[in-house]
Parts: sequence; structure tokens; C-alpha cells
Amino acid sequence: MRDEYTELLSAIEGEILAVLPERPDDAWFARFFGALATPPRESLRRALNSPALDLVRRGGKRWRPLLLVLAAKAFGREDGALSLAPLVEIAHSGSLIVDDIEDGADARRGGPAIHILHGVDVAVNAGNLLYFLPLVLIDELRSPPEVRLEIHARYGLHLRRLHLGQAMDIGWHGEHSFVPDRESYLAMCALKTGVLARAAAEFGALAAGAPPNVVEALGAAFERAGVAFQILDDVRNLKTGNPGKKRGDDIVEGKKSLPVILACATQPGLLGKLAARFDAAAAEGPGSPAVEEAITLIAETGALEEAERAAESLLDLAAQELKAVLPLGPYAQLLAGLVPLLRG
Repeated sequence: MRDEYTELLSAIEGEILAVLPERPDDAWFARFFGALATPPRESLRRALNSPALDLVRRGGKRWRPLLLVLAAKAFGREDGALSLAPLVEIAHSGSLIVDDIEDGADARRGGPAIHILHGVDVAVNAGNLLYFLPLVLIDELRSPPEVRLEIHARYGLHLRRLHLGQAMDIGWHGEHSFVPDRESYLAMCALKTGVLARAAAEFGALAAGAPPNVVEALGAAFERAGVAFQILDDVRNLKTGNPGKKRGDDIVEGKKSLPVILACATQPGLLGKLAARFDAAAAEGPGSPAVEEAITLIAETGALEEAERAAESLLDLAAQELKAVLPLGPYAQLLAGLVPLLRG
């Protein structure tokens, strides 16, 4: 990764950990929760952020907060709205905690899923808290009130859209004999995955005072790139496995990824065979022979390669769209350079 990215990522990491200290002090509680009648007990001070810290410390690509900072710098904000960068990463972490509970996943980023370590009750509370905790960063942002208000409004909109996309995905998981069409899948990905990339781009541009049409175009381009990122992630799950997760766990979850959709479109009779494997994998877990059988059925249709080509086309289109709206300058070049990095 380029040195410029590495330096910014280091600064972003510091901002994230400042929002999620290991032992929050009184000033931290006052900042995020206002005046409290009774000071939090020591056990709560250590437990409140523990689930999130477990996840955050395992790493992650952090490309969404980097996108926010680069968007702000590209459009002339010298500090890159750095204090706002944790907004999208912390919300993303919350969505991962909740997503793993909903999917019954047992691993994330190379370790046990948060609900496995801390219990479902603690994990649900932690995941939900991470949606609301970073709102304080918008209130504290050094920008005109109308800019802060616009970021608040878009943050609420984008989180609602994220949950709509998740509802679509969950509905498809549980119905093994059903497969959505390609356009429905792309719409779901735009809502569930692309939306936080859009949010990061929009928030950075808004914080820098970019014109409304530029904010919208930048957000749309990175939403498209986010969809491509999800497609490639789904392909990787079936080919080699994603870092920190088990190969083929999407089969166990009954996930209707683009490779599954394309494979079924190629061979109409394939859905029944895959449904039987989804049922067996759900019952038997990641070690089930049905996982490899399903992957083989999908791969034999050429759907993995077709899905990769679809993702590449989306990334190419996003790159073209960015050329039309980005100003000149080194930070604009770094921002555009994020798109090829999403190819993995």
C-alpha cells in the first residue's frame, strides 16, 4: 500500500481508538452520554467497549474511513475531516456484530464471532450502540450547522437503507428453493454494502463544502465500487475463503450471492440440487461435504469467473465516473486510487 495511505490509516486508527477507549473515563462518558446521575461502575467501564474493541483490534481494511478522509482532502479540507473518519468504520463494525448473530456465523476476522465470545445479549447491545455512539462526532465537527445537519440526515438515511438491504438478504437466506434475479441482488448489495462506501464519500465531500451535484456523483461512484467489492468478496468465499472466515461459509448460511444466481440462470435445473446442499450444509455446518459439492456445482458453470467480470466492469465504470467529478491534485489521485485497491 502506498505510503500516503499508510500514514493516513495510522491517524485514522488513533481516532477510532479514541472513540473506543479500553477503560472510558468520566470525561468520555460525559462526552457520549451527557450528565449521569451515578458514575458508571468499574466493571461497566471495562465491559462497555470490550466487544467492539475485540473486533476492531483484529484489523480490517479500513478503506471506508480512508475514503472519507481522502474525499475531504481532495475537495480542499486540509484536516481531511479526520475526526469524522471513525463514523463509518464504527457503524460498519456494529453491522458486522449484528450480521454474525443473524447469520449464525461463528468466526469473524480470524477469531470467534463477538456473540460467541461475549454472549448474544452483550453483542446485540454492543452492535446497536456502535450505530449511535459516533453520532457525537458529527455534532463536534468543525463545520457550519447546515453541513452537520445534512450529514446527520444522510447518516440516518444510509443506516436505514443498510437495514433494508440486510432484510432482503436475510429473507433470501432462509428460502433455499428461491433465488433472486440479478438486478434484485445488485439492489440488495447497493443497500447493504455499497451504502457505507457512498456514505463515506458523501460525508467527506460535504465536510469539505463540495457542491451538491459533486457530492451525489461521488457517492454514486463509490456505491458502485462497494457493490463490486461485495461481489469479489462473495467469489473469494467460494474460491479460497475470505481472510478470517471459513471457505464456503456462505453455503452454510444459504447466501444467494451473484455466483449462485448466475449459476442457476445458466442451468435452470441447478437450483434444486443447490437447495439440497444448502439444507445439508445448514444442518451439518462448515465441515459438511455438501459445502464442497455446492461449490463444485457452481464453479462448473463458469459463474465464478462471470461474477468476477461483472465486478470488474462495475469498478471500471466507477473509475470513469470519478474522472468526471474529481478536481486536480494529489489527494484526488489518491482517492481515485482506492478503486483498483478494491480488486483485492
